[in-house]
Amino acid sequence: MTAQDSKLGDTDDKIFVGKGDEQAWLTLALANRHGLVTGATGTGKTVTLQVMAEGFARAGVPVFASDIKGDLSGISEVGEAKDFIVKRATGMGLTFQPDQFSTVFWDVFGEQGHPVRATVTEMGPLLLARMLDLNDVQEGVLNVAFRVADDNGLTLIDMKDLRALLDAIVPDAGKKGADAEESPLADIKKEAQGFGNVTKATVGTIQRQLLVLENQGGTKFFGEPALTLKDFMKTDRDGRGMVNILVADKLLQSPRLYATFLLWMLSELFEELPEAGDLPKPKLVFFFDEAHLLFNDAPKALMDKIEQVVRLIRSKGVGVYFVTQNPIDVPDRVLGQLGNRVQHALRAFTPRDQKAVAAAAQTFRPNPKLDTAKVIMELGKGEALVSFLEGNGTPTMVERVMIRPPSARIGSITPEERKAIMDASPVKGKYDTAVDAESAYEMIQKRIAGTAATADAPAGGEGGGILGQIGSMVGTIFGTNVKRGRLSTGQVIARDVTRSVTNQVIGGMAANLGKSVAGQLGGSIGRTLVRGALGGLLRR
Repeated sequence: MTAQDSKLGDTDDKIFVGKGDEQAWLTLALANRHGLVTGATGTGKTVTLQVMAEGFARAGVPVFASDIKGDLSGISEVGEAKDFIVKRATGMGLTFQPDQFSTVFWDVFGEQGHPVRATVTEMGPLLLARMLDLNDVQEGVLNVAFRVADDNGLTLIDMKDLRALLDAIVPDAGKKGADAEESPLADIKKEAQGFGNVTKATVGTIQRQLLVLENQGGTKFFGEPALTLKDFMKTDRDGRGMVNILVADKLLQSPRLYATFLLWMLSELFEELPEAGDLPKPKLVFFFDEAHLLFNDAPKALMDKIEQVVRLIRSKGVGVYFVTQNPIDVPDRVLGQLGNRVQHALRAFTPRDQKAVAAAAQTFRPNPKLDTAKVIMELGKGEALVSFLEGNGTPTMVERVMIRPPSARIGSITPEERKAIMDASPVKGKYDTAVDAESAYEMIQKRIAGTAATADAPAGGEGGGILGQIGSMVGTIFGTNVKRGRLSTGQVIARDVTRSVTNQVIGGMAANLGKSVAGQLGGSIGRTLVRGALGGLLRR
């Protein structure tokens, strides 16, 4: 489009959001400066979110949004020209045109959407500790476990891998006699103790927290095939952005899992995407509903990282929009990064509510025609105070507007409609079947059984799956992967030759095959693993 479309209201560089005394436009070039949508329950936040998502999709910008109540799913179906919708559109000078948008549904539990998975290694110790609600000592032991896994090529894919690793780093109870046989995991235990005092009691506490997470559905989240975030950043055949909806009604029953999962996605986008500078429109817009869960009880160290990611991710072309009830749910240092604001009604029944109203009013650029604090409490359903960035990035004066009606259906879809959409999904079959690749659990069991590589194998030298099998076969040929005591000169030479050959073979295959062999982390075998701002694995 090169001029305003009288039917839709949008232009080639702006999204029409609502109208009062003035029209409210969200500029696409400034949409990556992030935003905030707030308001009490039942005031119209979900409809506003849908209107913005539709506008981005029309402009060719992919959208990711969590759907807490199921209402947002209606964006996938054609809207209905109901009387109140037509009346509102006509009052804004629009001709209501029913529409629908290409949608992909995702679900951590794999029930109402395609499964969403991550590997334990990719998640990293910082976010996993947050998910498990660990204290500083327990988080320290979890960091030790990840370091041992990285150093020994033990790929952590699912929960049983992490449990096996935690069991492996627990020190042996009591002292053994001189003739006692050394544990096949002695080198792992020794390395873990070298990083600090790893006690059985601390490991036991972490294991119990893992059980809590498993009971909340964490077992389904960790595994393979792991999510490829580029699948969120697609357009349909008409050039419109795909709308990715995370079904979160059940997930929200586990608030810490929900918040940490979305934070992991945000950090993955931050780490994976290249610098993009100022673009005419974002590469992706990320709506974070129930955003207060992200910040509740977050330690200062994590808050610092969240602030860093939010501040810098806009340069990657990603816009982040927090959706919550009160502006005070978002810490000031993050709130200061959110340039585009939509404020629905708040009710001042308690001192905290009154504080929220005052805080919300103070975050807007004043309009001499409005008493902002008073208007916030008077807004009707579908009305909002709006201030978007314009020109050189300065916020407009706050305006009272009526939010435009969505073009797609308002409300949830039926199970039959959801099934039809999933059957036609562009990622159908890619994530639907879980894969249990050989990883830390199997590798540790082999070492215990005496069929894996020797305890003093080089760090990261032999991975799981096909790569680990190749190393095992080569080691067997030279007789160096069996239990032994003092090595003869000939055995030392054979061992060194074996390691050299094995590392070359494995290194070459890992470089050529990367994630497609031995799990998605095969490409990291034989090199040091590097983690990003929030502890996630960097795959560069």
